[in-house]
Amino acid sequence: MHSRQGYVDVQGNRFYYRIFGEQNRGSNIVCLHGGPGATHHYILPLADLVSSGYMVVFYDQLGCGRSQFPKNTALLTIERAVEDLEVLRRKLGLGRIHLFGSSYGGLLAIAYALKYQRNMRSMITAGGLASVPLTISEMERLRSELPKKVRTTMEKFESLGKYSHRDYLKAVDFFYRKHLCRLREWPEELNYSLQHTSVPVYGTMNGPNEFTIIGNIRYWDASADLHRIRVPTLVTGGRYDEVTPKVASQIHRGIKGSRQVVFERSSHLPMWEERKKYISTLASFLATAGAPGK
Repeated sequence: MHSRQGYVDVQGNRFYYRIFGEQNRGSNIVCLHGGPGATHHYILPLADLVSSGYMVVFYDQLGCGRSQFPKNTALLTIERAVEDLEVLRRKLGLGRIHLFGSSYGGLLAIAYALKYQRNMRSMITAGGLASVPLTISEMERLRSELPKKVRTTMEKFESLGKYSHRDYLKAVDFFYRKHLCRLREWPEELNYSLQHTSVPVYGTMNGPNEFTIIGNIRYWDASADLHRIRVPTLVTGGRYDEVTPKVASQIHRGIKGSRQVVFERSSHLPMWEERKKYISTLASFLATAGAPGK
């Protein structure tokens, strides 16, 4: 599929962006990747929405992928990321946007909506979260259900701080293949994003891995503010998602009039695990939230 790409200056840093489809009033979708620290590649299936008349915009967040790494890591915050998105939206002339966020990107979408929902047409989260503490507790529950040998291995190397030990990584992979992506063969785009995740960004904001969240997002919790979000909202996730349906339900309950869809054969990446059904679900929602040209 044809795309155009480039760089734009955002608050003193160069941001890489990639756009599929053509501009059409009311049709611009901005897609936020997760991590924090990943790249946009693993959410590229969203470009399928071009066939429904939308222009789909991806970008690598500050310090991620092909975007510039900041001289000061103190800039690696949710608040800064919200302002980066707003500047990028204005500089690319996107108008009121449909905003999609995967995982941490879903958190970021919520944070953006709480400040700039006047610039949005709708919001979609995929394995997103409104409360990091709740997400941590749910991940701990998922870990408690793992085979005892896997749990013991994790606990042993976490107590030693040896997050890169081969045996520890093997145990983490066991978890990921249950709760991150359940496909037998992982897509190249997912492998690329994982292999090119910015360790400094991930470590600063998240921690050493998905379920050891000790970075600066550790206590972020917007659950009490969700009622302030008024834009049409679709909350999605997988039945086996590491960011569990309980976390998704919190968002759904908090945003009046929102809709929740759980993909029964998916974990954290339904856009890959059930691609056709997922994109169709999003297209149907977007049509009700404001079809292209309206």
